Amino acid sequence: MKSKKLKIWAVTDGSQGMVSQVIGLSKQLSNNIKQIKTDLIFPWNKLQPGILPIYEWIFKNKIPSDEKPDIIVSCGRKSVYFSIYCKKKFNRIINIHIQNPKIAAKHFNYIISPNHDNFYGDNVLNSIGALHHFANNNKNNNSKLLTCIIGGDNQHYHFGNKEANKLCNKLLELKKNHSSLELQIITSRRTSNLVKNTISEKLSKIANIWNGEGENPYEDSIQISSFFIVTSDSTSMISEAAVSGRPIYIFHLPFKRKSMRISRFHDEFKNLGITRDIDKVNQLANWQYNLLNESERIGSIIKKRIIEDNL
Repeated sequence: MKSKKLKIWAVTDGSQGMVSQVIGLSKQLSNNIKQIKTDLIFPWNKLQPGILPIYEWIFKNKIPSDEKPDIIVSCGRKSVYFSIYCKKKFNRIINIHIQNPKIAAKHFNYIISPNHDNFYGDNVLNSIGALHHFANNNKNNNSKLLTCIIGGDNQHYHFGNKEANKLCNKLLELKKNHSSLELQIITSRRTSNLVKNTISEKLSKIANIWNGEGENPYEDSIQISSFFIVTSDSTSMISEAAVSGRPIYIFHLPFKRKSMRISRFHDEFKNLGITRDIDKVNQLANWQYNLLNESERIGSIIKKRIIEDNL
């Protein structure tokens, strides 16, 4: 198989974090990529794979009948159903799933699971953090720019007005101690209007704030920022920032319920020298670590195995 000619279906439920992961890996294998957003009817859309049988009519999206992929790269629970169905429907396709599929690994040729998932097997490749589509383009960084990337309330973390005020006070303190510092704040789709309003009220005079309107500066910021502060709720955003090789501070939100999986992620990144906690910091430090591009590393392993298997 010549990698540039491989036809890849990149399958997710459409969420941005998952799309970034499947595209990041797919681009390492081929430039012939078709994105597919999949969804399921009830009760398949509520249940983990393996409980109910899989039929074509459970998918809300139509499965292309006039073509077939060489490889399916999927991410997320709903795409597990799609990948398993296509594996049975088409002959000799390779299916790769990103994240723990919560079903036996035998259903896939490869599984890419982050170390903090504690999921292992003969066909499992473990990554440091999340895969993504970003690359280090060696742009000249702005030595004065600190970008704060903000997530939101989720099943594990609470992010309300109290936390927003605490984060704002920290940024005000850093600006006071580094008068030449340029602050950029980027919110996400999960950031509540309450948090956005608090940030705007307290920081609009000293920071450029992106609240979802106009062009998103996120991708460019990954390339040019000299420092990052990222809220603890998103392993994806932290992994993406780590492609820069520049200091990443973590603003830890309070747990709603303790997640050992997420705690392992933060411990791993801290032990690798990628992140530090921002809580008691009042002077920014500059440190270095090995650039983290797991899509490239994992992609090269899979590409080598695919070529060897087809010799």
